[in-house]
Amino acid sequence: MRPLRRLAHAFLVPPALVLPAAIVLATALGCSSGSGADAGDGRLRVVATTTQTADFARVVGGEQVQVYGVLKANVDPHDFEPSPADLDALGRADVIVRNGVGLEEWFDEVIRSAEAEGAVVDASAGVPLRRSGVSDRGAYDPHLWHNPRYAMRMVTNIESAFSAADPPRQAAYRDNGQRYIAALEALDAEVEAQIGSLRNRKLVTNHDAFGYLVERYGLEFVGSIIPTFDTQAELSAQDVSALVARIRDTGVKAVFSESSLPPRTAESIGQEAGVRVVAGDDALYGDTLGPPGSDGATYLEMMRHNVRVIVDGLR
Repeated sequence: MRPLRRLAHAFLVPPALVLPAAIVLATALGCSSGSGADAGDGRLRVVATTTQTADFARVVGGEQVQVYGVLKANVDPHDFEPSPADLDALGRADVIVRNGVGLEEWFDEVIRSAEAEGAVVDASAGVPLRRSGVSDRGAYDPHLWHNPRYAMRMVTNIESAFSAADPPRQAAYRDNGQRYIAALEALDAEVEAQIGSLRNRKLVTNHDAFGYLVERYGLEFVGSIIPTFDTQAELSAQDVSALVARIRDTGVKAVFSESSLPPRTAESIGQEAGVRVVAGDDALYGDTLGPPGSDGATYLEMMRHNVRVIVDGLR
């Protein structure tokens, strides 16, 4: 048994039980040299479930870790099935970082199948969660990273997990985390100033993914095309008509599409309501970061892109 399995910290979830049925799969995949979690050079092997947690893990871990991200850029996390390579990476990981709050619906089953022995950290631990008003019937909103202050908590949780799993290098993790939190504090102040300059703060998006941004900076959420946290929810004609009416009645200036969702419905609603639709390269990054080289390649870049697009669209 690895020492990591004996870690006892409030933010760690006990490792999954080994399932005999997964032994054949783990053995077959174990010979693969392409797993991102197989560092093989003394670095901490980290698997992060989402693009945001993967970015946080890379910044906090620096050269001391090798990070494998399960979700890729612009892939909808609400409609995702892990691959055999993902199971292999999870089975080899020393630390597994998840967003939590139900975003990774596949997580528990896949962890069991992968026979994962690494320590699991829920990056959302300690974050005050918001509930949906209507459509999700009181469900908690998992999109907490859209508030940089909550991103700071996620970073702190990841740093604590790395330090617990790898004590000899905890000073490096702590220093990296503190520098990044300083950058997040600067980002928070920057976003507050930009959104504070707006007179019209009425926001309409693809789905209800920006509630934490709305709460933190005083935006006014008029509605979303998919009126729920989950992008797989079905949209009714009544929902569309009601949203078009609200857009017309409240003076909304633009409808913001998202990079991981098709813009067709947003374009139809924008045309019917007579307002501009922000899509293409200017689409918001709601559920994932963007690919390398894009405006949303890192968390800091993603936040600055989203705020610039929102401010430009509402001004």
